[in-house]
Amino acid sequence: MAEAPLLPRKDQEDAAEEGPGRWRSEAGKLAYLALPMVAVSLSQYAVQVSSNMMVGHLPGVLPLSSAAIATSLASVTGFSLLIGMASALETLCGQAYGARQYHTLGLHTYRAIVTLLVVCVPLSLLWAFMGKILVLIGQDPLIADGAGRYIVWLIPGLFANAVIQPITKFLQSQSLTTPLLLSSVATLALHVPLCWVMVFRTGMGYTGAALAISVSYWLNVAMLVAYIVMSSSCKETRTPPTIKAFRGVGVFLRLALPSALMICLEWWSFELLILMSGLLPNPELQTSVLSICLTSITLLFTIPYGLGAAGSTRVANELGVGNPEGARSAVRVVMSVAVTEAVIVSGALLLSRRLLGRAYSSEEEVASAVAAMVPLVCITVVTDGLQGVLSGVARGCGWQHVGAYVNLGSFYLLGIPMAMLLGFVLKMGAKGLWMGVVCGSISQTTLLSAITFFTNWQKMADEARERSLSEKAMESESRSLLE
Repeated sequence: MAEAPLLPRKDQEDAAEEGPGRWRSEAGKLAYLALPMVAVSLSQYAVQVSSNMMVGHLPGVLPLSSAAIATSLASVTGFSLLIGMASALETLCGQAYGARQYHTLGLHTYRAIVTLLVVCVPLSLLWAFMGKILVLIGQDPLIADGAGRYIVWLIPGLFANAVIQPITKFLQSQSLTTPLLLSSVATLALHVPLCWVMVFRTGMGYTGAALAISVSYWLNVAMLVAYIVMSSSCKETRTPPTIKAFRGVGVFLRLALPSALMICLEWWSFELLILMSGLLPNPELQTSVLSICLTSITLLFTIPYGLGAAGSTRVANELGVGNPEGARSAVRVVMSVAVTEAVIVSGALLLSRRLLGRAYSSEEEVASAVAAMVPLVCITVVTDGLQGVLSGVARGCGWQHVGAYVNLGSFYLLGIPMAMLLGFVLKMGAKGLWMGVVCGSISQTTLLSAITFFTNWQKMADEARERSLSEKAMESESRSLLE
């Protein structure tokens, strides 16, 4: 007897439905997924932001400078890599769930967790010597020592993140976003008082903020694991770990590595922007302006990130069930929502451009410089809004390798060279640097849009089916070896 799906799905008969009713139905499913994922992303981002805010209230500028550099380095060298690799599960788990291969979701998740934990070992060694590395590349010794001490206390949080990210994708692929929302909000609520105690009451100072982040991440792991173990919603996808379950690590890595490149290449380009701003005349002002702009778009990106996660899940589920028209419909609806969101947010930001700088600094020079940058930031908001969703579609389809090539060409063959030309050669300063990256993001969005427009959805559905069947065959072979 066929197993009943855990959640209602659109099948082949539903694919024949057309008109406003179909659009509303798909929009409802996307909203059910996207809204919680926006809150999840925002809550996770707020954990690190709130820590830096508390460190900023310690005496002197050294604690905040050290914490800010350490946080940036941790994101570039560790957290971004784990998030990128775990994104492979959006393809594997999403399509497996659509194909009703429920048992394989747990297998994919175990493989991802073990792989990411192994990756954390060399990363933690790198972090342990980060202070000395910063001194070798010319960083101020006091700041380097402070950043090195801060990032060492983030190492437990790195291993926790190696568990959080795969579990998040595991639940997201099943549309189980409510536990993700509740656990992330609860983690943030516990983190704020914990961080205050660690920073101001234990005598640890700014390193207490890093330890609080690590503790909070492990609390999040405990909540998510408890939900999976105890909830009936995960009954069919919850599988016991076995040695033979990890025979398919190669399948995961074939998607995980391009997934990591796809996300990291763009992430790193903006970090390079901040580093280059330090070489401009009046670096204090230029760096402050670009940091404010980058913080703002990172915060605003939580909206398209949530939409992209929802689009990825819907596309993967529909391809897994063998419904190419359903996947095409999901793309159309989520792109319509993304365009509307980008126009509204960028318009609101443009109207409030005089307020943005003042929200971060009381210096009139900084506020005026930020206001002059806002029109360019608005363009980035639009391109980010579209590419965030298009990248989600790419992960749902499983062509992360194409996205990695697009990001490599857009940012490192066009965006960064253009930023250097405008910022340094033509002496346009911070505005020139940002304009260069805007060129890269426009190129990225254009290429991803073209690829999505010309996608053969029937071929994508066939490939998803082949992936599910090969995984099922591997699973059957593993079980026979265990018997």
